[in-house]
Amino acid sequence: MTKETRRKCRGCFEIKNRDDLIKITKLQSGKLKINPNSKELGRSVYVCKNINCVKLLIKKKGIKSALKYNNSEEIEKVENELMNIFENNS
Repeated sequence: MTKETRRKCRGCFEIKNRDDLIKITKLQSGKLKINPNSKELGRSVYVCKNINCVKLLIKKKGIKSALKYNNSEEIEKVENELMNIFENNS
């Protein structure tokens, strides 16, 4: 019996199964990566796979605060990538 890994969404703050969330990781190189497969290691933040939680994450500056990361260009790039994921699926 495998144990279910649970994480908190930084948009709605609900605790969910890790497989139901998108992982954003700050790599050791200082770059941010959207990493839904959870293969890369580093400080990470999770967000639900829905547009409302992504919008809340962006509005609350959740990536900057959770990852303790100040590179606004890199954060903006990842935020745009997240928004594009949902625009392409609509």
